[in-house]
Amino acid sequence: MENKVLEIEKEALDALDKIEDLKSLEEFKNKYLSRSCELTNIKKSLKDLPVEVRPKVGALANKVFHELNEKSDERYEELYKIELDKKLREEKIDVTLPGTYLPYGKVHPLTSTINEVVEIFQHLGFSVTSNENSPEVETEYFNFDMLNVPKEHPARDVQDTFYCKNASNVVLRSQTSGAQIHAMKEKKPPIRIISPGRVYRNENISARKNNLFHQIEGLYVDKNVNFGHLKGVLQEFIRLYFGASRPTRFRSSFFPFTEPSVEIDVQCIMCGGKGCPTCSGTGWLEILGAGIVDPNVLKGVGIDPDVYSGFAFGMGVERLAMLKYAIDDIRSFFNNDIRFLKQF
Repeated sequence: MENKVLEIEKEALDALDKIEDLKSLEEFKNKYLSRSCELTNIKKSLKDLPVEVRPKVGALANKVFHELNEKSDERYEELYKIELDKKLREEKIDVTLPGTYLPYGKVHPLTSTINEVVEIFQHLGFSVTSNENSPEVETEYFNFDMLNVPKEHPARDVQDTFYCKNASNVVLRSQTSGAQIHAMKEKKPPIRIISPGRVYRNENISARKNNLFHQIEGLYVDKNVNFGHLKGVLQEFIRLYFGASRPTRFRSSFFPFTEPSVEIDVQCIMCGGKGCPTCSGTGWLEILGAGIVDPNVLKGVGIDPDVYSGFAFGMGVERLAMLKYAIDDIRSFFNNDIRFLKQF
């Protein structure tokens, strides 16, 4: 048994000299210094040896075990230092070199436009309506009927509106105006809200039109609200958004849910009012439609038009951004071309 212990010692020391990395050293410890190694098994079997040889064999086994343990620890320190030095050399960093530029995302120009418009109207006393009151999937009742749009109106035709095939009278909203109906049904005057969101129309995609775009609806209902209030609010918005130097005009128009109705134009940024293809030679570009809320709309939601009045307006976010940043193609907002987006 003593010879067996000495053979293990010689074999282990020879193996230890050949170890060149920490992984091999770990394998060495599992083989010669673990609870299931041969030396440990010899110590466990001492009870089976003659009494007179037990002390000698046990002492030798303990001596060899501790010797191998100490030498493996020394070898570990040597190998750890070698590997650490190698890693430091390979991962050496020159802190004086300039850093590597990592591009990062920015707010999309449409999102920043919405945020800017919302901030302006919040300063004017308007609040943003909840998502529940401005759903993108609507019924004809909210998208048309309650907005005084008659059954025979061309806007209700399938050529202009996306209808749901699986449910009758359900549409992708063609305007954010339905939000004002939800708001007036939920809350009594005074009401002063804006509602930004996506809208859908069955349009042929071109430089000036898309079948998905964004609108911001606004509504103000209270006692004694008149056209002068509408004009004052919208002129202040235009001043804050485009700047005081941008010429503006109000034109008579027609919307089923407002009477009287107007469209507001600003001078074309492309040609400065001289006339160009962007403004169809007129020198003006429409930015929004507005008007005094029709009494029938107020009656439909249970508001007495003899006591209350109000105005509503709706604007296209893409149109606002195109005018402010001189963008001549609405498709640029949706093509995800990094050359376009990084300018913002």
